[in-house]
Amino acid sequence: MPLALFLKAAGFGLAVAAPVGPMSLLCMRRCLGQGWQAGLATGAGIALGDACYALVAALGLSGLSGFLLAQEKPLHLAAGLFLLYLGLRSWCRRPAETAPGAVRARSWPALASAFLLTLTNPPTILMFAAIFTALAPRNGFDTATAVLTVLGVFAGSMLWWCGLVAALTRLHHLLTPRARLWIDRLAGLVLAGFGLATLRRGF
Repeated sequence: MPLALFLKAAGFGLAVAAPVGPMSLLCMRRCLGQGWQAGLATGAGIALGDACYALVAALGLSGLSGFLLAQEKPLHLAAGLFLLYLGLRSWCRRPAETAPGAVRARSWPALASAFLLTLTNPPTILMFAAIFTALAPRNGFDTATAVLTVLGVFAGSMLWWCGLVAALTRLHHLLTPRARLWIDRLAGLVLAGFGLATLRRGF
């Protein structure tokens, strides 16, 4: 039973991580522009953020989830501004900065920024609440079962990010500097678009 629950939770974690969105794009941009360490750290930050929201949903911390949902607009404003900044920075990156090994970002800042950016989307709690309703045993979640389920969500999410980073790392060596430059600019344009859309949700 614990193993089956863990595997189901991992499947949900994989499904939550897989859709392409601003966080996926951020991970891909960092992996191609700054190396696999930055890409993997970004994925880990996203997975940790999802795991935190999953834990809140699993333990039924209604007070905390209510507070976060009440702060949805200012959090969207912060996320929108940060995504807009990342998009403009990516668009303005100089060609020399797209060469292999030209940029080696530290892993901790990449992890921390991805983690905080993931936490700026409180409605994620509602999604995980629905997931945990489907996963809940007949007698409900106790603390140990809730933690095991959250670990499954984290493991499934990390499986996706590890696979994505591995694929992008292999692709990186096949791209010319000019191709990497235009990928970076396209990523910057899309990130800025996501940022503007997120800003609108904050008003």
